[in-house]
Amino acid sequence: MNPGFSKSQIALAVAAALSATTMSAAPGTANAAKTPGTYVSGDFHNHTTCSDGSISMQKLVKKATDKNDTPWGLDWFVQSGHGGNGNRNCTLVEDTTLATPAYPFVMGQGPNTTWADSIGAANVKGNLGLTSGTPNIPLSSQANPNMWRWQSVQEYQYPLIEYQAAYLNKPLFIGVESVVAGHEHASMSVITGQMPASLDSVSLPSAPPYTPLGNATALSQWEYCFDRADTDNSRGGGQGWNCSVTGSLNADDPNWNSTAAKLTHNNGNAGHLKTVEAVKWMAENHPDGSYYVPAHLERAGPFNPDGANGFNIEHLRDFNNAAPRVAFGMETQPGHGASSNRGEYQIKRNTIGGVPTDSIGGTTYGGTGVYGAQVGGVWDALLGEGRNWWFFASSDWHNRGSFDPDDRRSTQDFYPGEYQRDYVMVRNGSDKLRPQSIVNGLRSGNSFAVSGQLIDRLAFIACASYPGPAFRSNAAVEALAVAAATNDTDIDKSGCATMGEKLVVRSGADIVVSIVARDPSGTNYSPYTFNNPSLAQVMANPPALNMPELDHIDVIRGLVTGYKTPGASDYSGQWPTNSAWLNSDSTSLNLGQTAGLTAVPTAAKNTSAAVIKTFDATPGTGWTSAPGDLLKMTFRIPAVSASQYVRLRGTNLPPSVPFETDADGNPLADIFTNASVPANLRIPCTAIGTHPIPPTGLPTGATTDTCPAHLATATNAASGPANPIAGQKAVSYDVAAWADLWFYSNPIYIQVTGSTIVAGVN
Repeated sequence: MNPGFSKSQIALAVAAALSATTMSAAPGTANAAKTPGTYVSGDFHNHTTCSDGSISMQKLVKKATDKNDTPWGLDWFVQSGHGGNGNRNCTLVEDTTLATPAYPFVMGQGPNTTWADSIGAANVKGNLGLTSGTPNIPLSSQANPNMWRWQSVQEYQYPLIEYQAAYLNKPLFIGVESVVAGHEHASMSVITGQMPASLDSVSLPSAPPYTPLGNATALSQWEYCFDRADTDNSRGGGQGWNCSVTGSLNADDPNWNSTAAKLTHNNGNAGHLKTVEAVKWMAENHPDGSYYVPAHLERAGPFNPDGANGFNIEHLRDFNNAAPRVAFGMETQPGHGASSNRGEYQIKRNTIGGVPTDSIGGTTYGGTGVYGAQVGGVWDALLGEGRNWWFFASSDWHNRGSFDPDDRRSTQDFYPGEYQRDYVMVRNGSDKLRPQSIVNGLRSGNSFAVSGQLIDRLAFIACASYPGPAFRSNAAVEALAVAAATNDTDIDKSGCATMGEKLVVRSGADIVVSIVARDPSGTNYSPYTFNNPSLAQVMANPPALNMPELDHIDVIRGLVTGYKTPGASDYSGQWPTNSAWLNSDSTSLNLGQTAGLTAVPTAAKNTSAAVIKTFDATPGTGWTSAPGDLLKMTFRIPAVSASQYVRLRGTNLPPSVPFETDADGNPLADIFTNASVPANLRIPCTAIGTHPIPPTGLPTGATTDTCPAHLATATNAASGPANPIAGQKAVSYDVAAWADLWFYSNPIYIQVTGSTIVAGVN
C-alpha cells in the first residue's frame, strides 16, 4: 500500500539529510601520507542455514578461507545471512572434521536442526510481529519458532565467529544481507564491538561454552530497527532498543510504532524513506564502523512505489547523499554465477503492478548487472557526479544446486573466493587484518573485482606531468606501477593517485596513466580442463577453461559535471524494462539486442563515458611483459581542461566472440548461455576427453576434460528459425561462468582547477 509520499516530499527529506551531512568520502587523499598496506581478497555476502543457506557457519568459513583443502581461500571473510528470521541453528556442525573444543559435533544434530530442537523453544526471544491488532505473542510460545536474526546474530552467530577468528587466526566478522524496506536486498554490517583487540591474547576454552569478549549488539540493533523482514516489536527482547535518528521525525512519523520504537512501513516510498533513515542511523552512531551496499541491485526489477522491488538511480543518490561514509557502492556483479539464469537475473522475473517485469537489463552481461556493465549507464552517471560510489562483487553462496556442497560442479553457486572476489587495499601497517581496516579499505574505493582469477594483482595509477621540472615521463610512472604490482600494494607519491582517489591538477596538465596487471600463470579454480568452448568459436586452439588468459584491458573515461539536485528533472530516472531494453524473443533474429543509451533517461546515464584506450598483446601498441607474470601498459591524456575519471575493465574474451562480446568488446546479454530457456542457447560444448566425471562426482582437487552431463541441451523454439545447435549440450551453468571472465576496477578521479569539483572524494 502506498502511503502517498510524493516525489517532492522525498526530495525534501533527502535534501534535509544532505544539509545535515558532510558530503565527503572516505579517508585517503591522493597526496596524504599513507599507512602501508596490501591488496587482500574477501567476500561479504553469503549464507548458512541460519538463513536460507545449506551448510553450517564452520563449514562455510572453512570453504571460504582454507588455503589447503579448498585452495581458493580468501584473506578476509564476512559471514552474512538474510535479515528477518529463520528456524535452523547454523552453529551446529555437519561432522567431526569441523568440530572444535568449544563447538563439538553433536550426534544427531547438524546445521539443519531447528532452534527448538537444539536450544529449546523457550529460549527464543521476541514477539510474533507488528500486524495491526496482533497482541505481543512471544515466539517462545510456539512449538517450533523461528528466531529473529537480531537474536541469532547477537547470541549465537557472533560468539561462534569470534571463536573461529581466534581459533583459526582468521580475519572474520559478521554482517547481514538486509531485506531492504522499499527495495530488495543490501549487504551491510556494523562492526562496532566485534573482534576487540583483547581477542589477540585470549585463552580459548577446552570445552563448551565460549563466552565472547566482544559483541555484535550494534549490528543486531540495526537489524531489529530497519530490516524489512524483522517485524518484531520487543525492542530487542527487552533490551530497550530505540530506532530514533537525531533530527528525524521518529515518533512524529505516522509510520512509527511506539511499542516497537521503530518505523513499520516497509513498502514503496515510505519504505525507501525508512531505508534512508537506516543509513542515517549508521552515519550518526557508527560512521567509521559500518557499510551499506545494495546487493544484486538490478535483480528485482525497477523500484515499485507500491511494493518492495529494485533500486532506481535516485535511490542510490539518496543513500549516498544521506550517508556517504556508509553507503558508498553497489554489488552490481552478483553471485549465483552458475545458476540457470546467471546471477538469478531473469526475463519477467517479478510481477509489478500486475505486469511481469524483467530484472533491470533483463539478464547479466558477462556476469555483471547492466548498472555496472553498460558503459555510460548508471555507474558512469554516478561517477560523472564525482561521487564515492564503488563497484563490488560477491559470491552470494547458498548451495551447489543439483550437487553436494563438496562437489566442484555447480548449477547454482560458487563458494566465496572460488569464482568472484573483491581485492581491497587494506592499510593495516604491521598490525593484523581487523574489521576496521577492512571496512576502511572497502570505503576507500581502492579495490577491484575479479571473476575466475583472471588477474590477481593490479596497479592502476595516474600522475600529473607538466612541462619543465615537473615533467614526468611515461617510463617513470610505469616504474612506480611495476613496483606497486610486484609488492601487491599501491603508490604513495605526491602528484599521483590510484583507485578511489582524486588527483588535483592545473588546467593543461598531462595525465600519465599506468596499468600493471598480473595474469597469473598456471590454473585457476575451475575443475574443467577442456578448451574454452566460447573461444573455440573464434580460435583454433583456445586455452583451457582452468587456464584463462587475459585478452585485453579497456580504459573507460567520463567527464565529471557535479552532483544532481534532489527533485530536479535529472535526479530520478528508471532504466527501461522488458522489450524497451532487451529483445528476449527467441523467435527473433534480434534476440539479445538492446535498445542502447538513447532509451535510457538522462538521470541514469553519462553519455561522455567511453572506451578511450584498449591494450592487448599486439606487438608495438599493446602491453609489454615484466617479471612475475606482469603486463604493463602506459599512456598519456594530454592537456586536460575538464574534471574527469578513468576506470578499467578486462576480460578473457576478444571482441566479436559470438553470443559473448560485440565488435567493440562489450559484454553481450547472458541470455545465450542461460539454461532456463534452452531455445536461446547458442554455444555448443562438445569436449569428450579421457578423464570423465566419476560416479562419485568431482571432489576438491579433481578435474575433468569432458563436458559435464548437467549442461542444458539446446532446443528449438516453438516457432521461428531453427536453433543451429538444437539437440547438443550447450555452454550453461558453471561452464558458462568459467568461459566468460571479467574484472572491473574502481575509478581514479582527476579534478582540474577551475573545472568541476569532485565533491565525493577528499
